[in-house]
Amino acid sequence: MGSVPTPSPATPAAPEAQAGAPYSVCLSPGKDRLRMYRYLIIEDDALNARYIAEGLRQQGAHVSVCADGVQGIAQAVGENWDVIILDRMLPGGFDGLQILQTLRSVGKQTPVLVLSALSATDERVRGLKAGCDDYLTKPFAFSELSARLEALVRRAQIPAPAREMRVADLRVNLITRSAERAGVALTLQPREFRLLAFLMQHAHQIVTRTMLLESVWDYRFDPQTNVIDVHISRLRGKVDKGFEPALIQTVRGVGYSLSDRPQDLPEVA
Repeated sequence: MGSVPTPSPATPAAPEAQAGAPYSVCLSPGKDRLRMYRYLIIEDDALNARYIAEGLRQQGAHVSVCADGVQGIAQAVGENWDVIILDRMLPGGFDGLQILQTLRSVGKQTPVLVLSALSATDERVRGLKAGCDDYLTKPFAFSELSARLEALVRRAQIPAPAREMRVADLRVNLITRSAERAGVALTLQPREFRLLAFLMQHAHQIVTRTMLLESVWDYRFDPQTNVIDVHISRLRGKVDKGFEPALIQTVRGVGYSLSDRPQDLPEVA
């Protein structure tokens, strides 16, 4: 429901579309193959839905349109989409926020842009808290909608940080903040865990004392103490003692490295 978006100047069709092809294709960043983005529009206003769908198809997208919440939730959950464009107010027993909450409750993390004639700050906050990734109020210009969709697609293509890291038989889980070596749980103090996690994130690389002070201790200066040496020694006692091979390496005059390939590091102590 809601008002029709403000018309924007017509965007020239892509060369492929002008030549009569049913759609053009988009080059997905960082990949060598052509890829067509998939958008699901859940919108009961037929004019608004057609306006959006035609604009996206001219850009080379595959677009599917649902006019009610029941059909929309079925397609949103049952298929994979790059972005879902979701109207806030819908018929059919589901409004936009209910669809959004259902999506998130079943583990679907598809980016969702909510469209709404409800422009009050409280309504935008409700949408964001329900799990939407962006909120655009009506009326809107297609150029703004397109830019927001591109930003959501780019954001979704950024790899998520690893939840678990492994080097040899050492495993560190960043979610549970736990570590184990050869299946044996390691009991680590919070600072020791931060130190180990940082070394794991830079496995097989040399990390300097300055890097450790800034990232693990949040120091922006050298306190001229042996705090790093003390914690490295304690960590070695838990990570390496009783296990082979030793993983925490000292690089003379430079810093440390966590690696099961010490031969690749210069001047390992």
